[in-house]
Order: sequence, then C-alpha cells, then structure tokens
Amino acid sequence: MACGDSKVDLWSIPLIALNMTVRKRLGLYLNPRNAVAADWMAVAETMGFSYLEIKNYEASKNPSLKILEDWQARSTDATVGKLLSILEEVERKDVVEDLRPLIDEDVRRYLENLQKKTDPPVQVPEVDSCVPRTQERTGITLEDDPEGHSPELFDAFICYCQSDFKFVDQMIQQLEQTQYKLKLCVFDRDVLPGSCVWTITSELIERRCKRMVVVISDEYLDSDACDFQTKFALSLCPGARSKRLIPVVYKSMKKPFPSILRFLTICDYTRPCTQAWFWVRLAKALSLP
Repeated sequence: MACGDSKVDLWSIPLIALNMTVRKRLGLYLNPRNAVAADWMAVAETMGFSYLEIKNYEASKNPSLKILEDWQARSTDATVGKLLSILEEVERKDVVEDLRPLIDEDVRRYLENLQKKTDPPVQVPEVDSCVPRTQERTGITLEDDPEGHSPELFDAFICYCQSDFKFVDQMIQQLEQTQYKLKLCVFDRDVLPGSCVWTITSELIERRCKRMVVVISDEYLDSDACDFQTKFALSLCPGARSKRLIPVVYKSMKKPFPSILRFLTICDYTRPCTQAWFWVRLAKALSLP
C-alpha cells in the first residue's frame, strides 16, 4: 500500500486502525466451522490463545470479532501486518485478497487522522520551527508554563463520563487530599478551554500522565470520548505490560464489561468485603514508578 510517496509498513499499524466493516467481513469468512479451510479457531491458536480460551470463545455469536478485540488488548504485536501474516500462515489467502482493499482504505484513513492530530491549528498565525511543540500543546492545563518550559505532569489521567463525576470527585478527595497526595488529571477541572479535545487528550495520556484510571459504568460504554481515550491508551501499551491502565468499577452494571479491558486486574468498589482496601490498593498502584 502506498500513502503519498512512501510505502506504508503495515507491521507498524496497530489493529485499532481496522474499522467494523473489515472485522465483520472477516467473521463471515472465519466464523463458519469449515472442514476444509482454516476457521477462527486456527487463527486464535496462531495468535497464541490457549485451548481453554478458545473453548470459551465458542459461546460467542461472533468469535472472530472477540478474538481480534482480545488479541489487540493483550499482545504487543497486534498489528495489521501481523494479522495478514497469520491469515496467510493458516492458508487463508482468499480472505487476504478479498479484504485487502478495505484494509488499505482503513489504514489510509487511520494515517490521515493521525496527521490531522499532529497538524497545527488553523488559527495559529505562524510556526517557529525552533519550538518543538505547537502553541496548542504548551498552555493546555491550569498549571502549565505558558512558554512550555515546564509542562504540568500528573500521576494519572482519569477517563470518565459526565454521569460518573460524583465518583470522580470522591476519587479526588481520597487520592489528592489525603496522605497519598497524588496528582490526578481531571479534564473538566484541569484542562483550559479553547483547545482541540482529541489532540489535548492524546497529549495528556501519552506524555503528561504516568497511568490512566478508567471509570467503568454502563454510561462509559456509550461514550465516544471514553472509547477513544481507552483505545488510544491501549495502543500505547499493548497488553498493558507497563501497567498503564487501571479499570475501576464503582457501581453495578447491566451491560457486559468491555472485552478489551477484561485481561486487566480490576479495582472493584462494588464488593462490600473489599471496600476498606479499595483506596489503598488504587493509591499504591498509582504511586508505582
């Protein structure tokens, strides 16, 4: 695939670049049990899933979609190039040939969106090439140095939706205003208005915050902003090997827990028997180097 004048290395493109059309089309090929061609089980085994994990996926309506999501969350090499290599390894070149135009289009759009996030905003009158960061990224939080010499840093970025803000406020009281003295990045409190939301969020998660606390709820599952923040953080640390993401559940849920986070250890506030240790455990996890 070509993008501009240079050839794109699909092994460097994370799996999140693939949209639902490709994922669903892949399921049409791999979900049916086929005595001749390799199905989703062969793909899952090649991805490194165990026998018991593969047996559990049999209960899913779309096992191909599930293994893609879980592989993306747990593996450091979950890339578009690796996926195509696996399909060829299990001798499903027919799938590769059929989906390749759609995959190339998804990758093109993914790279275009990345480029848009790094481009300076239109309202900036001039760009000084001697300054490493654009003006938009130097004065983005309340305590930022406007000159960009000492950007404000945080122990954790809090990913939450508006309906869960009361619990976030409780988190601020328990983690910032106690002996733990942690510094949390709460978007509605700490980020100055007037900046591009997606660009600033990416900057904070990637460069300013050591970790990210994800407040899981039914409302979280319907939030586009939370979905972007979670997937962006996962793309920075596939498999969460750097212990970057910490899912928190503080109330009972009617909807299923997000599959892309189910491989991470959860901090559960809903269990009365562990509530006494909840804040201690969370504070300790956020205090790690």
